[in-house]
Amino acid sequence: MTNKPNGVIYIGMADNIDERVKEHKLKVYPKSFTARYNCDKLVYFEEFENGEEATIRERRFKKWKRDWKIFLIENMNPNWSDLSLNWNLDEKRFRSNN
Repeated sequence: MTNKPNGVIYIGMADNIDERVKEHKLKVYPKSFTARYNCDKLVYFEEFENGEEATIRERRFKKWKRDWKIFLIENMNPNWSDLSLNWNLDEKRFRSNN
């Protein structure tokens, strides 16, 4: 997640990416890192079958130098487009459930 191209980069792992992206966009946790820095754009993601593998990847990725992270993002998403924009995130339904 980021706030703008080449901006703040947030790395996290989720079992349900749709719900997690909605939480970031709606700032469900107003004191969280993503809410404070307005990180509401999904610019990169990876999928794993195994949660343990995903956790290992997340830990490694967090240790990378910023330049390496930017290279990985731009290799997949050169314009830093919000990849979740075309998803059918029903934010009204989400709000009513919280």
